[in-house]
Amino acid sequence: MLATRHFSKHTENRSASMDTSMSDTPQSKGGRKRAEKLSSDQRSEIASQAAKARWEEEKKLPKATHGSADHPLKIGDIEIPCYVLDNGTRVLSQRGTLGGIGLSRGSGSEAGVDRLANFVGGKGISPYISSELMAMIENPIKFRHPGGGGAAYGYPATILPEICDAVLAARKAIALQKQQLHIADQCEALVRAFAKVGIVALVDEATGYQQERDRDELHRLLSVYLAEERLAWAKRFPDEFYKQIYRLKNWKWPVGKAKTPLLGHITNDIVYDRLPPGVLEKLRELNPTSEETKRRKHKHHQFLSADVGQPDLRDHIMQLIPIMKISKDWDSFKRHVNNAFPKTGQQKEFDLFEQNIPFN
Repeated sequence: MLATRHFSKHTENRSASMDTSMSDTPQSKGGRKRAEKLSSDQRSEIASQAAKARWEEEKKLPKATHGSADHPLKIGDIEIPCYVLDNGTRVLSQRGTLGGIGLSRGSGSEAGVDRLANFVGGKGISPYISSELMAMIENPIKFRHPGGGGAAYGYPATILPEICDAVLAARKAIALQKQQLHIADQCEALVRAFAKVGIVALVDEATGYQQERDRDELHRLLSVYLAEERLAWAKRFPDEFYKQIYRLKNWKWPVGKAKTPLLGHITNDIVYDRLPPGVLEKLRELNPTSEETKRRKHKHHQFLSADVGQPDLRDHIMQLIPIMKISKDWDSFKRHVNNAFPKTGQQKEFDLFEQNIPFN
């Protein structure tokens, strides 16, 4: 249940501070006199420095990577500009949120905060507003528009259904004023839409972000599969694995440690390329080939996570070795391994001779 919260003197305190700022003080009078003494070039330089300072601050803000005012979230006749920020936060514009529930939007971010805060802080609705929800309303997200636009204000997309739930609870308790009933009607229409499709999915569709979700799923997979830091070296490929490769290739097993450099290409083909899609590409990125030595500084398996990546690698190798042992040569082994562990998009192969399948 939503925690009961009574509205504070937020707006009254803001108004009081504005009244104080408008009165003449010795400091404000002195500031005006100093400004009057400045030349036009000096005033221009000060304004330029102030603009640069604002720009430097704005560059630190999260940036909207998806969405625009021209492609708003549409729910019936309601349109709300929405965005996805570079940190993944789904955001509804401040003015759009107010208009979405039927509140007049006013002008400026401060007016928007006060308008919404006054509404949810009213006697009829405040018992249904949690302290967490009120904190989000009083502290909107400041972000940069896509395409180098200026700063804007918005709310997390999840705020809208929470506000609607509170308004509808107040209506059910017959706590709304007559002039607020149209807001409840609008909130009911929104909630019905949310019941069909989640708010996050709606924002993703409106901004085109759903096209990025598959790639994000891959990123999440890789974050689980790959270690954030290189693991300490440990022997992951048993000698039997390499001995079977030499046997199937009809190569002479080396007495010392000097193995053919072709083993790297073979291991990529039958091991790393059979792991989930994208893993080998990421390993090559994490463990690049040196321009000078033409070799990699570390072993690929050192970048696999200890809880998921490395156990999966070990299981794969342990399944490869029996396939190697039952294969008479490299070609037959490759057919077996392609059937057992096909690469993405690869069709299975069949050995007609080994299966004694007669030709017509």
